[in-house]
Amino acid sequence: MTTKSPRRTIGGASAAAALIAGLMGAVPAMAEEAEPDPAAEQHRPYLHFSPERNWMNDPNGLVYDDGTWHLFFQHNPYGTRWGNMSWGHATSTDLVHWEEQPVAIPQSFDEDGTAIEDIFSGSVVVDETNSSGFGTAENPPMVAIYTSAYTPSHPTHAGEQAQSLAYSTDGGQTWTKYEGNPVLDRNSANFRDPKVIRYTDSETGESYWVMVAVEALQYQVVLYRSDDLKTWTHLSDFGPANATGGIWECPDLFPLAVDGDPSNTKWVLVVNLNPGSVAGGSGGQYFVGEFDGTTFTSESTVADDALPAGEVFAGFDDGTYEGWTVANEPGNWANGPWTDAPATGTLSGQNPVSGFVGAGLVNGFADHDWPVGSMESPTFTISRPYVNLLVGGGDHPHVDGTQLGNEPPAGRLLFEGFEFADGTTLADTGWETTGDFATEPWRNPSTAGGDYFLGQKRLNTWEGGPKGDDNLGDLTSPAFTIEPGEDHLSFLLGGGKRFNGTLEVRLLVDGEVVRTATGPEAGQLNWQSWDVSELAGRDARFQVHDDATGGWGHLTVDHLVLGAEPAQARSDETSVSLVVDGEILRTATGRNSENLDWVSWDVAEFAGQEASVRIIDNNRFGWGHVLVDQVMFSDAAAAPRVEGYDWLDWGRDYYATVSFSGAPDGRRVMLGWMNNWDYANDIPTGSWRSAMALPRDVALVTTERGPRLVQEVVPEFAELEQTGLAYTDAARPIASGSETLPVSGEVVRIDAVIAPGDADAVGLSVLGDAEAATRIGWDAASARLFVDRRDSGNTGFHPAFASLDDAPVALEDGKLALTVYVDRSSVEVFTGDGRTTITDQVFPNAGADAIGLWADGAGATLESLTVTPLHGAMYKEAGVDGATAAPPAAEVSALTGPRRGPDADGDYVVKVKVGRGEPTTVVRLLEDGQVIGRVYREADSARAVEFAVTDAAPGEHRYTVELENSAGTTDGGGLVVQVAG
Repeated sequence: MTTKSPRRTIGGASAAAALIAGLMGAVPAMAEEAEPDPAAEQHRPYLHFSPERNWMNDPNGLVYDDGTWHLFFQHNPYGTRWGNMSWGHATSTDLVHWEEQPVAIPQSFDEDGTAIEDIFSGSVVVDETNSSGFGTAENPPMVAIYTSAYTPSHPTHAGEQAQSLAYSTDGGQTWTKYEGNPVLDRNSANFRDPKVIRYTDSETGESYWVMVAVEALQYQVVLYRSDDLKTWTHLSDFGPANATGGIWECPDLFPLAVDGDPSNTKWVLVVNLNPGSVAGGSGGQYFVGEFDGTTFTSESTVADDALPAGEVFAGFDDGTYEGWTVANEPGNWANGPWTDAPATGTLSGQNPVSGFVGAGLVNGFADHDWPVGSMESPTFTISRPYVNLLVGGGDHPHVDGTQLGNEPPAGRLLFEGFEFADGTTLADTGWETTGDFATEPWRNPSTAGGDYFLGQKRLNTWEGGPKGDDNLGDLTSPAFTIEPGEDHLSFLLGGGKRFNGTLEVRLLVDGEVVRTATGPEAGQLNWQSWDVSELAGRDARFQVHDDATGGWGHLTVDHLVLGAEPAQARSDETSVSLVVDGEILRTATGRNSENLDWVSWDVAEFAGQEASVRIIDNNRFGWGHVLVDQVMFSDAAAAPRVEGYDWLDWGRDYYATVSFSGAPDGRRVMLGWMNNWDYANDIPTGSWRSAMALPRDVALVTTERGPRLVQEVVPEFAELEQTGLAYTDAARPIASGSETLPVSGEVVRIDAVIAPGDADAVGLSVLGDAEAATRIGWDAASARLFVDRRDSGNTGFHPAFASLDDAPVALEDGKLALTVYVDRSSVEVFTGDGRTTITDQVFPNAGADAIGLWADGAGATLESLTVTPLHGAMYKEAGVDGATAAPPAAEVSALTGPRRGPDADGDYVVKVKVGRGEPTTVVRLLEDGQVIGRVYREADSARAVEFAVTDAAPGEHRYTVELENSAGTTDGGGLVVQVAG
């Protein structure tokens, strides 16, 4: 935390703390090697908070106290993936510049060093009356209320989640866990994420603490009250309601005046869920209603059991499959996946199934996810333009060109498919082994590890040495000749995924690596192929390279085949599809959710043709089942229920969003985790993983549906705007096609007003280059705003990442107004005065910063456009300045009143006179290594920068100055000021 004298204030600039100073308080990395410069890492955000290193997820304990905003967060201090859950900590005085602090609340260990308690999400309050007794009336404590996630090694609460306390009496710098923990235990494994508020009855004046937490798997918010934060009494429960497609997490409850009228106040209950959000995976919904101190009553819950208009073709409600052909996997003890009759709801071992209508549904969870099978309807003639159906279950879509089996391609099998005679090692057949794989050569080929291998034996670098995932070394084959006509080398590959070259299979020609592939981060092997036609007649070697440790630090390889055609990948689909003339022409899958929702297929073009509906479950692993109900023929598309609920954001990357406690001036400031559990562990960042979204002010406004939230980035970010360098474009037509604007930038705010006119679609592109860009636009046919990141740069690190995320948005007077914040690896889009937002991560190609306009069709008009470069808030603050070298030296002095001797009253000015030549864009003043003031400069700014200090505490004050521009940072020198005692 920034150390401050209680009497000292800094004028002339924000007094925020900044990570640019080096983050000396952060948990050090385990390795001895030099740490990378955070500012230089590709994709590192400059506006958004991200930890200097290691993993981060949910924001926790958001609280404002004595001029400082505190952000605590779920943190792994030791690695870049989820684990070792502790509370990280950062502070700010302006919500813009953040300084990372030491780990606040670490996970707990027993005397043997075994982890027994992880610190999951929660909240922090300032106990102003010292009701807890942890502080004093003069020095009230901060109290953290968090979830103790007890590990299986805990001696008394193994596997449970319960609520605990920690307290701080030094402004959040250090924390003590309460010896009476846990303070609220329901003997539940999924009771978590407490948000505590202070409630005062407006009529009686009674005041007490209220906790909202979740029973995650029951889709319930549970409410409790307390007078001292230690003893809790149950008040009421809320839910299930609206979106129940995933576990409920991270609730929040707060009042807001409608349209700013304090006499008309409503309460907002936020419930985050994963998966099952409107864009898929993680997201946040909210309810608007009343809270009387005991019960929250929603006024925005949507009833969703009505069927759309149309003819029911299959409802599965009479106890039979109504003539469908059912193929369960032979020999499965439970006759799964479907059994001989529809399910009536939730099956054994399954989370609650919801969203189906009537007495039955197709539920492929018989014997859990393991069995595979298919179902197909009787044929029918397509006579109506839409097929509507309810679909749930696993998110494993049908992919054209895949096979339901696991057949190898025709061709020459290399190395006997590793089916060597028992006792024959890999080394015995001419393979070279190094590192851990050479110490016990009998381990390869292996007869263990992986799924969907062929035969009995394969290569496995987990089994192939004594260290499991920590085995290191290479397995390199004897040379083989690629014959003419052998255009493809295909192989089965499973195991870990790395994109940095540390875990991959390779094709070597003349000792050079000419092809590579990595695993899927799963035990299942699947076919991959390399086009090797250009290598005909050349000798090659196949190599398994394992220089990776930790989880999934291994590969499994089997069945190398050289042939004319590539292998067909094995399908892992859980799908329902429309089949016409034997061809799949429409298809759908679940959302990794036990909640069924409407899917619509436009089939008008197939009118009069014979068709059937085919359900396929070809997946044995997580979410390896599909749910189907109410197949209908209709004249209109059924609206997905999920779109009728109220969402904090319609993008893929806005989760675990909660608000700050104690915000001044009646503000309600919310902050969300800018990531998605679908792919969070795999995003292609370097020494860190994850950022927070920009903090947003939220309010309630009247809409045709009742009071609903509007959001805007907190106005403090306006100080970062380089308005003197802003680019504007006047009203003009937007030609069909795309154009690159004469402005670029990777850290910008864009304000645009577009009239789509007769164009089919129109919008902006950002973070672009000649190969890729992120497109932001409006589609006329669907009347939807969208962010399309399917061709945004690096999208291949996870199959769920490439997406088009959209929301229904009506034009106003034929126009669309957009505000877009772009920050190197993200876009946050606001429209409708903040009524609709879309937040998405993107990972553009290195150097991609082009900004453009585009239109599909003629008739669109650009009404106005302003592109404003922004100074950075984190790691690199300079923004755009054209510098070619770091700033020149400066002169630093203090105007303290007397010419000699100590300052008399603690009121003085620290003066910095920047040098001539290269620009000085940012001047920072530091005391004791902490940033206490900063000034942003333009090209025509005065050379002298002044920092006013008032009421400085008696004693010695040591100041240093940092000067920054886009080319680097210069140590500007320092001075010492004595203040008389």
